[in-house]
Parts: sequence; C-alpha cells; structure tokens
Amino acid sequence: MDDESVSGADQSPAVPSQPGPAVLGDDFHYRALFEHSDDCIFIISFDLHYMAANPQALNLLGYAENELIGKPVSEVVSLDETLNQEAVMNDGSVLLERILRRKDGSDVPVEISTSIVYDETGRPVCIQSIARDISRRKEAELAIQRHNQIMLSISDATTHLLQSTKLEHKIAEVLESLGQAAGAVACFIVKIDPAAAPKSIQIQSEWQNNKASQLDIVQVITPFEKAILEQETGILARNMDIHPAQSAAVVQIIGNITTTSRSFLGLLYPEKVQAWLPVQQEAVQIAANIIGAALQRHQHEETILVSEARNRSIIDALPDLIIRMDTNGKILDYSARPDHPLYRPQADVAGKLLSEIWPEEIARKIMNWNEQGTFTEPHHLKEFKLPFSTQVYESRLSPIAAHEALLVVRDITEQAMLNQMKSDFINRASHELRTPLTTVILMSNLIQEGGTPEELREYWSVLTSELNRQKILIERLLIAGRLESGTMKVEIAPIDLISTLEESISAVKPIANKKNIAIRLQTPERPILVLGDKSALQQVFINLINNATKFSPEGTSVDVTLTLSQKCAQVAISDHGMGIPPEDLPHLCERFFRGRNVTIAEIPGSGIGLYIVKSIVEELGGKLNVESALQKGTTISVELNRPISQ
Repeated sequence: MDDESVSGADQSPAVPSQPGPAVLGDDFHYRALFEHSDDCIFIISFDLHYMAANPQALNLLGYAENELIGKPVSEVVSLDETLNQEAVMNDGSVLLERILRRKDGSDVPVEISTSIVYDETGRPVCIQSIARDISRRKEAELAIQRHNQIMLSISDATTHLLQSTKLEHKIAEVLESLGQAAGAVACFIVKIDPAAAPKSIQIQSEWQNNKASQLDIVQVITPFEKAILEQETGILARNMDIHPAQSAAVVQIIGNITTTSRSFLGLLYPEKVQAWLPVQQEAVQIAANIIGAALQRHQHEETILVSEARNRSIIDALPDLIIRMDTNGKILDYSARPDHPLYRPQADVAGKLLSEIWPEEIARKIMNWNEQGTFTEPHHLKEFKLPFSTQVYESRLSPIAAHEALLVVRDITEQAMLNQMKSDFINRASHELRTPLTTVILMSNLIQEGGTPEELREYWSVLTSELNRQKILIERLLIAGRLESGTMKVEIAPIDLISTLEESISAVKPIANKKNIAIRLQTPERPILVLGDKSALQQVFINLINNATKFSPEGTSVDVTLTLSQKCAQVAISDHGMGIPPEDLPHLCERFFRGRNVTIAEIPGSGIGLYIVKSIVEELGGKLNVESALQKGTTISVELNRPISQ
C-alpha cells in the first residue's frame, strides 16, 4: 500500500486522541485493505499510543480491540526496541526487525515497516506500522546455525580422533564440544553389561554443563536400561522430568561391542522430545558412528602396538642384522639370517669398514661420529635407503664400551608405508570434510542476509547439496573403516538381480535426468537369481551407475547390460565419457585414488567409491573388471555367482 503525501507541507502534526476519519479515512478501499490484509496493521498517534489495529494485529498480540487502543507502544515493543518518533518523522519509512510482547507475556519477532500517514491537505495525522510475524524464519535461522555448529564440531572431532594417540582424553573433549553445540545439558558414553548386574551400567566418559553438575547419569538412564538394550538400531528417545534434563537420546556405538557388553552414546536435552530440532537427532547418530569408528581404530591400534612390542622383544633377542664395530667403523662381528635382504657371507664383511660395504654418507649418519672419536650415547637413524635395495631401514647404535658399539639394522619398509597411508588418509579426510562446511557456512550467511526468491532458492539448493555431500562422505568413510577392519558383514542368499538393478537405476535417474542422460537396462525376460546381499548390491550398482552418469557428457546414455553363463551372471555398466588413462587402471580401486584426467577436469569425488564397490563384490565372492579407452568411455563389469539349482 502506498502512502500519499504533499511535498512542502509544514504544518505541525495533529495528534487525534481516538481513531476516526482522520486516521482511517472514508476511503472504502483503504478500510477493506485494513480489515482484510494478511499483514498486521497498527495505527499509532504521534505520542506513540495505539489508535487502531486490524484483526490480524489483534490476533498476533492476543488483545481485544478495546484493550489495545490507547495503550503506549512501549508496553508492547520491548524497551530497547521502542519506536523512535524522530527517526520515523525524518526517514518517512523504515523497515526494521522488532520484538513484540503479547498479552500473555510471550515474545514474537516481527519485521515492521513504519511510515507517516497524511490527510488530503498534506498534514501528517498518524503513524502506520505494518508488521509481519517472522517467527518461522528465526526458527529456521536458528536451526541452520545450530546445524552448522554441530557439523563443524563433528568435523573437528573427526580430525582430532583420527590424529589422536590418547583417545580417552580426546573423547572427553569431543563430548564437551558435541554437547555444547547440540544444546544439551549432558553428553556421555556408557557401557551396559547385563551379565554384570547389579552394577550393569558403567560411565566411560561424560560431560555436564554447569546447570547439570549434580545429575547422576547412571540413575537417570537406569529406568530405560531394558529399552536401550532392545533398541539395536536408531535412536532411543525418552521424555523425563529430572531438572534440568527433560529428554534423553541414546544410540548404540557400533563397532565397540564385546561378548556381553555394549557401549552407547547419550545426550540429555533441556526440552521434550517433541521440541527437538532434526539436527539434534542427526548429531547423535553421526557422533556415535564417528566415536565408534575411532574406538574401533583405537582398539586395532592397541592390538597392533601390543603385537609390535611382542615382535620387538623377539627381534631384540634374535635381531635381523647385528654388527659389532669399533669407532673407526671397522666390522668386528656380524650376524644375520640368510633370508635377510642385507645378508652377506661372514667372510665378505669381517674386518672391513662399514663405509666399504655401504655408501660413506650413510655410514657417517649411522655412526654419528663425534670429535673425541668415542661412542658416548645411543644413536637412532630413523630411516635410510641403500642404493642396491628397495627396502627402507632404520638403525640403532648402542655403545657397549668407549670404543665399541652394537649396530642393529631393522627393515621398516612396511611401517613406513603404513605411516604414509595413515598420513594420506588423515589429510584427505580432513580436507574433504571441511570443504562442504565452508560452502554451508557461506550459504547460511547469505540466507540470513536475505535476497530475492530466486537467490534464496539457489542458496538453499547449494546448502542442501553440500550437506548431502558431507553426509555421503562420512558414510563412505565409515563403510571403508568397517571394510578395513572386517566388521562389515554381508548375508549371502539368493536374490532377484533384475529387481535390484531396476531399483538402483531409479535411485540415480533424477541425477541422470538433469544431464539428459538415458539409462538403458538390457536383461533377459525371466527373473535372474544370484547369490548376494540386496542392500550391499544396491550400494554397488548405485555407485557404479552414478559414476557412469557423472563422467558421461550431457545427452548421451549409460547402458546396463545383464548377461548369463551357466554359473555366473555378469552386469556390465558402460558410459561414453572421458575414459581412464591406462597407467591409472591398476590403481583404480585403491583407497582415495583419483585418475589424473579426473583431477585435471576438477570433477568432484572422494576417491573411495570404487574401493568400497570392489570390497563388497569380493566379499560376495564375485569379481570386478574394468575396461576403458580414452575419450571413448569405460565399462565396469560385476560378475556374481548363481545358485547351483538355477
């Protein structure tokens, strides 16, 4: 609605004490708009008292008309939000966010447009204030902010847990970070062992904020112990009335299960279950998965450390290579197994200098000579290579006298490879987790700043896409971890392969339609049974068909062809994309490997999809074959066993 004004008017504003013709006017159309507008309209005098309000405004505040008329604006608008008469008179029209106080004392956020109303002579007669309830928008902004905080907390937790060697300390920090980000009053990990009654619940780690410092976690969850144990998947949600906790969310930590006990992650919230934000539930599940993966990794690392300590004791007793030498590097004694890579007959090395059988530079680093020409302290050369060997070695020089020492040389090739793989994994995972978060934070800031409907739709689309990308990456990382540890189990049984392919194609079709790519399925007409796990095979085919779609040019097609032999069924998925360089084919299914041409083309991907696909196919007893030609396309074939009776 446009306000009419007469330029150059200099009369003092009149301030009617009651609404009348001077306020609402005799214009029938204006009255109809005033009464039936979807917006809340207030008419305010220049001494800032309410003179009139339409039904929507009265409903918003919960007042009857006679209760609101004559009331000071300061009793409805928060004290620090009161309208400023001088600002309204000078600016003519302003658009601000305000907090209004309802009759029942509750607050409601609104967006207010305030302007001066003039009569037909150009004299200002009152203030018109149009308010729109923005509660839902504020709730959405809060949800986005909470989501960003939780996802950032989970991303940091993942990085810390993957890098940490003292997991028990890091888990305590993760619980605190997660609890604060999720708005919980307590966050904890408990182990429940029904066989250990009456003390079947044990706190493994917990965090409580200041308001919940007196809560007894065991006492709080004991009434739900049976329900917790019966809830094998998903989140157990329960309301309670133990101040300040009003509800609890508990989920099992997968991968941390012993024969009789199980571990669970729990959060206590200050609101009832019905008031939870979706992200609060999502945070519990994601955090439980990450902590479970970290605990499982920690358990395996502890096992490896114990094994390494045992092996080291054996090696110390029967070392791979022992050389006793003097300060000049002269070999006095030599011992090695014949199968050792550095083995040489005793007669070939005894009495020679170390620099005569190995490069002088390496010999000097191993000996760590000092100016006095004596052995004063142990010396450890962490890593070195020899020109005639592809192995990586470490050496430990231990003085046994002033002029004599024992040199122990150990092959550490495998350890060096493991360290490099771990470093690559941490760097790639951290980067891939943080990249979507940067975009999510940017999009949320842009949404908060507002924009045109088209811009907002684009911001929401990008935000949703990046969140889905992060969710898929986390799920793939967890699956890869379970595959590595051998905890991912598949149930092999006869299943209908054709229906599995049809469902997988349906899942990818929306993506293919955006690029105008046709997915063509060619199968025999009769049902085909194979030995497999339907859920696992759907993951395999969705991944392969999605890859084929991603690497195919717009307007082309992806062919899914099923052929049969007496013992096997073969599904070939072919695209018409850029192809794979021959030198990349041997590494295609390795963890985090990405082809050189894909990296140059900046096509997004995590590099673990085909690793998961190959691992699942092999777990099912099948085979994966890849054929590709540059600029022509790629065909990936999955070969599965058929039941003997078919």
